[in-house]
Amino acid sequence: QVQLMESGGGLVQPGGSLRLSCVPSGSIMNINLMAWYRQAPGLQRELVAIVSKRGGINVVDSVKERFAVYRDDVNGTMYLQMNTLKPEETAAYFCKANMIGGVGIWGLGTQVTVSS
Repeated sequence: QVQLMESGGGLVQPGGSLRLSCVPSGSIMNINLMAWYRQAPGLQRELVAIVSKRGGINVVDSVKERFAVYRDDVNGTMYLQMNTLKPEETAAYFCKANMIGGVGIWGLGTQVTVSS
């Protein structure tokens, strides 16, 4: 089994930056891909970025000019670098791992608040 621990959230002013981390533990060799999602109050959880086991990266169009996702090949930690943050991007940010075999594992999330 795999456990995921997100960190790096907090309060940031509009236009500011944050870097989120997702540290996997357990059977990380069985992770097929990892992804970042976010969920704002009252809205559905939405995909932000994906990084596959082989390093393939996909960032959704709405943030691809400002966000970057990457993964440490040694320890499997996934990062989300977020720049020029907007108030409407206030949300809980979640890490997800899709395992070989199809099981999806979620972290507990980290809160990002963009406000002056």
